[in-house]
Amino acid sequence: MYANSGYLHHSLVDFMDKSKPLVVGSCGTYRLYSRPKLPTYRPKGRIDYQLLYIAAGKAHFFLDGKDVTVTAGHMVLYQPKQMQRYVYYGSDQTEVFWVHFTGKEVKKILKSCNIPLTGYVFYTGKSPGYQKLFQEMIQELQLCRPHYQELLEILLRQLFILISRQLSGGPKLAIHVQNEMEAAIRYFTEHYNEEIVIDEYAAGMHRSTVWFIRSFKQYTGITPMQYIISVRISNARRLLEPTQYNVTEVAAIVGYDNPLYFSRLFKKQTGVAPSEYKKNL
Repeated sequence: MYANSGYLHHSLVDFMDKSKPLVVGSCGTYRLYSRPKLPTYRPKGRIDYQLLYIAAGKAHFFLDGKDVTVTAGHMVLYQPKQMQRYVYYGSDQTEVFWVHFTGKEVKKILKSCNIPLTGYVFYTGKSPGYQKLFQEMIQELQLCRPHYQELLEILLRQLFILISRQLSGGPKLAIHVQNEMEAAIRYFTEHYNEEIVIDEYAAGMHRSTVWFIRSFKQYTGITPMQYIISVRISNARRLLEPTQYNVTEVAAIVGYDNPLYFSRLFKKQTGVAPSEYKKNL
């Protein structure tokens, strides 16, 4: 079994804090491999909120008088004073992350992120982004560096935003497809000023061009080339603003050997030619 956790002010006592919009009280993770089981039973619940994320395996909850098996990719939200009863079994190879939080604007924040306050269980998909945020919160609670409470609030809000995107983000893609699209976004962002041929990139991923473009657009709302152009033009605007680079130099820096073609694209994206943009600044 592996366990890692952190607590605000190193206190294991749950608390309610209405002085701030959002306060992280504790955060942790468990991974069960050999221990037979790890049960939790709180007949009167807690006075704060608890969000659990099943990252792998499955967990067994007692909800509304019924035994419910919750599989990987789901989250469970407990509100204050709700009875909590659940168990993890080593045979299920369970990996779970949890966070306790309070604050005067919790319901408002959850509602704005479309996180359901009725019911308990909802599907969010499996994402390394969730785990990264949980791990960062654990670390901040353990190290207590300057301004760590403010950073904890930001990290939890980031988690809520990622959940919101999954809950209301249009067509749902399989997790392996989402990971492929995230990898493509990272590659395009890092190599945007190089020659990128979508057909060749798709072939390198052992995917057809049609499938890749369709999946990328489902995930981001735009095509791969539209994304690359947007990154190039965004960086071109930043280079035109504070530097002495001329339009031809900026075009070359962001990946265009032909400054006239770059100027046409820039004007199409921004409404003004790059020379006018620079002059207006």
